[in-house]
Amino acid sequence: MRTSPPGRKRVVIVGGGSAGISVASRLRRAGVGDIALVEPSETHWYQPLWTLVGGGQAPLNGSRRPQSTVVPRGVHWIRRSAEGVDPDARVVILHGGHELAYEHLVLAPGLQLDWGGVPGLAEAVDRDRVSSNYAAEYAPHTWELIRDMRSGTAVFTQPATPVKCGGAPQKIVYLAADHWRRRKVLRDIRVVFVLPDTVLFRVGEYRRILEQVVARYGVEVRFQSEMTAVDGARDSITVTDHARGTTESLAYDFLHAVPPQSAPDWIKAGPLADPASPQGFVAADRHTLQHPRYANVFALGDVAHLPTSKTGAAVRKQAPVVAANLIDVMRGRAPEHRYDGYTSCPLVTARDRVLLAEFDYELRPRPSFPFIDTSKERRDMWLFKRYLLPPLYWHGMLTGRL
Repeated sequence: MRTSPPGRKRVVIVGGGSAGISVASRLRRAGVGDIALVEPSETHWYQPLWTLVGGGQAPLNGSRRPQSTVVPRGVHWIRRSAEGVDPDARVVILHGGHELAYEHLVLAPGLQLDWGGVPGLAEAVDRDRVSSNYAAEYAPHTWELIRDMRSGTAVFTQPATPVKCGGAPQKIVYLAADHWRRRKVLRDIRVVFVLPDTVLFRVGEYRRILEQVVARYGVEVRFQSEMTAVDGARDSITVTDHARGTTESLAYDFLHAVPPQSAPDWIKAGPLADPASPQGFVAADRHTLQHPRYANVFALGDVAHLPTSKTGAAVRKQAPVVAANLIDVMRGRAPEHRYDGYTSCPLVTARDRVLLAEFDYELRPRPSFPFIDTSKERRDMWLFKRYLLPPLYWHGMLTGRL
């Protein structure tokens, strides 16, 4: 039974990750009050660090803080999960059947990892020779497997769905291969990357560099292919080649698997999902981030159906647009602020090198650093990712200052 609490919040933000906290901070800094944040987790994670955790370059503890330390002052934190939205009644349905009424809604619950989307994956991950950097509890195991490997076949996969940080599935390929090269065992290891796309990267300027990286490590890339089953008992996966319409069994000694990903189930089944999104992501205007049917609803981050990569850098550009446009709507004006699709992916190509890919909706490079050629593998960009980005995240982005 659904029960309605008294009153109606001026703003309800669903999701206490980077997107939700960033918007809440910006609204508070602009003087907006009566904000509720719906987030069940007691821990806030800086997920971009998990690639380096899996690569043995960072401790897991450095990627987490208590959620209570990042919720802005003056924001009412509701420690429950959302289970639905009724945009006509303007209520969020919370776990337990309670309703939270709102005037304006910001959806930023992120996406979910569909471990069950590949038969056998849920049973195999984190056991013996299978791991994934896409979950905090598994990332340290990735490094253990990489560190201990001396020979055999290492398989890395990427699903056909959109994923958090589209470059992460190949970053760990390069970190592992470079480690094995330095240990002088790479020649004894077959490295296979199962990729559903036709190219390594959509932006040509960066793709050419990555093709050189792949050649340098001798990585065997299976283009237009996908892992469609895992047999943990036999240490093998089924690879489907969509271009040829064939399947084959591929044995592994180490498997780094990236699960399919989608909007949370309650978003998929709800009225705010975009019918054009197979994964049920929220419909949003690509520039204003406003829902096309409900002017008081905005979406950003991984859950928004936008034609750009789902990254923290994208959220950093989306959050000020959502906050400013929401204030416009509160004041009875049309949203005036626009997001151009900017996203960024610091592609770790070696244990001391990063290729910083920055681009917009039109796949045009959008470099942020003047006088620095970030279209090359750079040591300073690795230092930037490892040591500068985390404090900028905690003290700049989450506080609405960056």
